[in-house]
Amino acid sequence: MRLLLAASAAVLGLAAGPSVQAGPVDPQTLNRIADAGFNHGEVVETIEYLSDQIGGRMTNSPAMRKAEAWTQQKFKAWGLKNVHPEGFEFGRGWWIESAHARMVTPRPFDLRVIPVAWTPSTNGPVTAPVIVAPIRTEADFAKWRGKLKGRIVLTSLPTPQKDDLEPPFKRYTEAEIARLDDYRQPFSDPELAAQRIARQALAKKTDDFLAAEGAVARAGMSRNDGRVVHGEGSGYRVGETPKVPAFEMAAEDYRRLARLSKVGEVTLELESKVHFEDADTRAYNIVAEIPGSDPGAGFVMAGAHLDSWVAGDGAADNGAGSAEVMEAARILASLDLHPKRTIRFVLWAGEEQGLWGSLAYVEKHFATRPPPPKGDPARPYDVNTFPLALLPEYRQMHGYFNIDNGSGKIRGIYAEGNFAAAPMLKAWLAPFASLGASAVVAEPTGSTDHVGMVRIGLPAFQFIQDPLDYESRVHHTDLDTFDHLRTEDMRQGSVILASMLIDAADSDPPLPGNIVPTEPKPTDPFRFADDSAQRR
Repeated sequence: MRLLLAASAAVLGLAAGPSVQAGPVDPQTLNRIADAGFNHGEVVETIEYLSDQIGGRMTNSPAMRKAEAWTQQKFKAWGLKNVHPEGFEFGRGWWIESAHARMVTPRPFDLRVIPVAWTPSTNGPVTAPVIVAPIRTEADFAKWRGKLKGRIVLTSLPTPQKDDLEPPFKRYTEAEIARLDDYRQPFSDPELAAQRIARQALAKKTDDFLAAEGAVARAGMSRNDGRVVHGEGSGYRVGETPKVPAFEMAAEDYRRLARLSKVGEVTLELESKVHFEDADTRAYNIVAEIPGSDPGAGFVMAGAHLDSWVAGDGAADNGAGSAEVMEAARILASLDLHPKRTIRFVLWAGEEQGLWGSLAYVEKHFATRPPPPKGDPARPYDVNTFPLALLPEYRQMHGYFNIDNGSGKIRGIYAEGNFAAAPMLKAWLAPFASLGASAVVAEPTGSTDHVGMVRIGLPAFQFIQDPLDYESRVHHTDLDTFDHLRTEDMRQGSVILASMLIDAADSDPPLPGNIVPTEPKPTDPFRFADDSAQRR
């Protein structure tokens, strides 16, 4: 998940309405939740197992299958009910056995690389000269045609290093959180879809071009300095596997090769051993419940994505969120509470490739949309067609809480433009001001699993969390390991999540949703779209 701090709304003043009580549950229950989380918690053991022992959990990989089985086992052991996997069509699994890169000439030097996800292995070690051939548009193909045969192609433009003007590790000040309270009106432009389609098509066309030209392999430059690598890729759909072995290279190594290529020939030795898993192309969300006492009262939900990339161990993204959701479930089950509404916990799959798991769940349980226009290869995240067709469970869902911004302390919640819900959220957070969690802001943060529910008007929310070094060093990189977590923050988050869930489960009236959206008008009907992406 990518942390987007587009937060907003003038709701802090609205959120303390005089008619709203501090919460619907017995205050002593909050003390019991705090005791279960702070003095008897298991969140540290949970995240250690997910990150150290299972490791990076690419969707449909062997590690993800192990995580799916283990999390179900834990939910059952804690006494949760209706524990089950819920499948949806995804594609191929993939995992890395090993990878190695070495500069051979002009001098021997080991390079930091990672195979790009869902690209094939090399045929053993391959040694070939390098060519720097940046490809940013289809027009670049003509420049390199006939020059790439038998070469390792560096397809990124080597960009210069940047000054680090911000500390790599930080916590929000109260002033910084207050600045998030800035409402930004929604923006709609249907012509942007054509530009998205063109961007999605370029990666496949580049792979086809390199294969046709006889390139041995390709390499791109890491977007971060510090010798970190990511390895994100696509091509997980059956029949869409790239043809050319691909690597991501540490920025410092990439620049070195580019400089050397300006003054003489550079030769590399590359090898990747990767594996595809095709026994089951379905991915699985993991579901567990604490049953409600009133069958007609509906349900509330909490979720986090269990899948990750494989450069690191998927600790902060998003083992931390998954462990906190699991810990909230364990806490509430251990207290033998009997909430009015069912509390449903879901660990999502396929989030990293475009929210596949949560959006498949939305389509199965809450609402469907018309398909995108013919020829549009949109992922579910990109589909924004109308009208919505609401399903029966839509009216039964009364709140969803998502955690997916690393292991940082919860500082508040994004109310996602739902002005009606803001007073309740503010009241439910009030007991935790001494833990640093009190802010309610309204406009969305994006790119994680609550988005599909927000887009259809359901009351779904993401927490504000201290950034720590999530975006600066850890996000999707090989540094995403247990040692970059703050487990004391995870205990705080687990306690707050459990408390918000029991509030939502027992609140009367329920947490209000937003309106059911209809197709919006273009925000600027006089705007001329830049169609350059369509011409490429």
